[in-house]
Amino acid sequence: MRSGLVSGEINQENEAILGIVPDVSVVVPVRDEVESLPLLLEAIASTLSACQLNYEIICVDDGSTDGSAKFLKEQAQIRNDLKAVILRRNYGQTAAMAAGFNYALGKAIVTLDADLQNDPADIPMLLAKLEEGYDLVSGWRQKRQDGAFNRLLPSKIANWLIRRTTSVNIHDYGCSLKAYRAELTADMNLYGELHRFLPALAYIEGARITEMPVRHHARRFGQSKYGLSRTFRVLMDLLTILFMKKFLTRPMHVFGLLGLTSIIAGALIGVYLTFVKLAWHENIGNRPLLILAVLLLVTGVQLFCFGLLAELLMRTYHESQGRPIYRVREVVAKNVK
Repeated sequence: MRSGLVSGEINQENEAILGIVPDVSVVVPVRDEVESLPLLLEAIASTLSACQLNYEIICVDDGSTDGSAKFLKEQAQIRNDLKAVILRRNYGQTAAMAAGFNYALGKAIVTLDADLQNDPADIPMLLAKLEEGYDLVSGWRQKRQDGAFNRLLPSKIANWLIRRTTSVNIHDYGCSLKAYRAELTADMNLYGELHRFLPALAYIEGARITEMPVRHHARRFGQSKYGLSRTFRVLMDLLTILFMKKFLTRPMHVFGLLGLTSIIAGALIGVYLTFVKLAWHENIGNRPLLILAVLLLVTGVQLFCFGLLAELLMRTYHESQGRPIYRVREVVAKNVK
């Protein structure tokens, strides 16, 4: 592997031309973890070298202010196994993860945090499980070393809610230690803060998913960058995942159904008020039902139009990128070579 700071796509093209394809790429989002990085890099290198794997480490600095970026750049110039991807500012963990996926060249991709709470010694175990035919192996921190109120309780609630909503039976969505097949990450586009829902996104792409227990250590340096403040963002992203899972290729089914329901309800109320007016000669101008009928009719038309617009957007999304609405795992035929 060539040493030096990776600063553009041309470097990836050069490595592809040289035919260097690592067995595994380890992606590490970094935010103010300068004290942990030397120990982390050494632990990853010693673990994967002992397994005789051809590997690369991709550290993505997400706007650190403690010297992490400087350390990574220095190490990338002297180490053959390290790529340092330095983002221009703090974009968030999802963007850092996406950047790592984009620069990864390995056949398999492993992600983990830079704070030493994930154990690099578990990586070979995840890769072995991946070889059993799975597309994603997620770590499960059964014995978490975090605070009960600000980390464990919100995490348990979020994991339960995500499992019930997405139907993906993963106990620990928040564990960053995961192993992926490279072709799976190529199919997943990350936005917002969707890194927490990678198993759910993989499920939408038709991936085979499993999980296995991994070790978890108490934080040795610094403080956690996350707390109760992320709860609202998780709920909003969960609604996005739910919509993508059920209606990504057919948004008219949700907006159209709601629109038609609203129109029918408004029409029925309108028919009733018309009967009251004509048959019983009662004044309906001051009735709240009249306002409700008009509101339902207008809302129904708007929702139906939203459904049509969403259908056009989804068609543009898939056709402009050449993304099929299906994923093929393999093609088996006697005469296919």
